[in-house]
Amino acid sequence: MILDTCALLFLANGDRRLTAGTRRRLGALQVRWYCAISTFEIARKQAAGKLALPLPAAVWMGELAERYDLSEVLLDSSLCASAALLPPHHRDPCDRFIIAAAQRLAVPVVTIDPKFAAYGVLVVA
Repeated sequence: MILDTCALLFLANGDRRLTAGTRRRLGALQVRWYCAISTFEIARKQAAGKLALPLPAAVWMGELAERYDLSEVLLDSSLCASAALLPPHHRDPCDRFIIAAAQRLAVPVVTIDPKFAAYGVLVVA
């Protein structure tokens, strides 16, 4: 599974919007993914004063990835092109990268955003 940015924040904060069942499923997996674009999104929120973190976003994200054994999907030319070529069901560019990464890996997305399903990816809430 790949976690969208909100799911990463829910995981870090113990937010109940990431259900106990989803947490169990994540814990049972050998590989849990997040997209590098989530670090960008979190850093932007932190810089705008919309998200308080105890550390710079990149450091915080690195510690979160280590704590939960998350593997990073890096942005490369192929992923960027795939995200750009997605149909316009979802206009958020960061989410489009996460959707393209999920398609590349053929894994479900942990998200509360119902628009992800329009791309044929399995959504885990």
